[in-house]
Amino acid sequence: MRALALRIARLCGYLALTLPLMPVQALFVARRSPLAASFPMLYHRLCWRILGFRVVERGERSTHRPTLFVANHVSYLDITILGGLLKACFVAKADVARWPLFGTLARLQRTVFVERHVRRSAEQRDAISQRLAVGDDLILFPEGTSSDGNRVLPFKSALFAAAEVPTGSAAIAVQPVSIAYTRLNGVPMGRWLRPYFAWYGDMEMAPHLWDLLGLGVVTVEVEFHPVVSRLEFPSRKALAQYCQRAVADGLAAALSGRERTPEPPTPAPLAAPSAVGAPT
Repeated sequence: MRALALRIARLCGYLALTLPLMPVQALFVARRSPLAASFPMLYHRLCWRILGFRVVERGERSTHRPTLFVANHVSYLDITILGGLLKACFVAKADVARWPLFGTLARLQRTVFVERHVRRSAEQRDAISQRLAVGDDLILFPEGTSSDGNRVLPFKSALFAAAEVPTGSAAIAVQPVSIAYTRLNGVPMGRWLRPYFAWYGDMEMAPHLWDLLGLGVVTVEVEFHPVVSRLEFPSRKALAQYCQRAVADGLAAALSGRERTPEPPTPAPLAAPSAVGAPT
């Protein structure tokens, strides 16, 4: 009975927050106000309170503009977690735009929608590159799908194509980001409880969300790894593999609760190159 009351309270609170703020954000977007980028951060942080998220942040966020943040993908909840930390837009598959309510919210956050097919790779690159070129920071989930939250799937190198194109006088900064759902009501989750928050495979969203709303306070650990650029790697594939390893190591450290060892300093060279390596 308590879980049912919590579900209803959280659902009502979420809708009471979201529905009135949607036209406000729509106005900011229509007027191209700077608030169109920053207002969603406030919204997502308020959602943390309603939905019971305790977010622990590690590392330093990139201060370069633009930055392509690349993260592992566990659930639709990742949007709210990262959206509350970063003044950035998401890159999502095109069918997200057709989701009830969440599709509208994605459009209001100026999400870049892409068709993730090999034959459309050039269009994907151009869509992402155009937004980076105007200085927008973007958040990309290069696994191409969500996982069970216990591991990181291989990163698709094709999705890093936009990072090969310099913008203005600087190369594009790329920052790996690890997201880990680690504790429920202060108790380590373990791999068997984590799928209550992970959304993957053939899970249906509505039942999954309803179950999730009845749970307690979840701790989410987000780690920002050192910034790199495409210029530091011999190929796009090498960049994708490096980012995947950094994210996987961060996830493993968060899930195990082990102490972090100091990471090397952020690589400095993000200046414009004389030549950009050919894509692989």
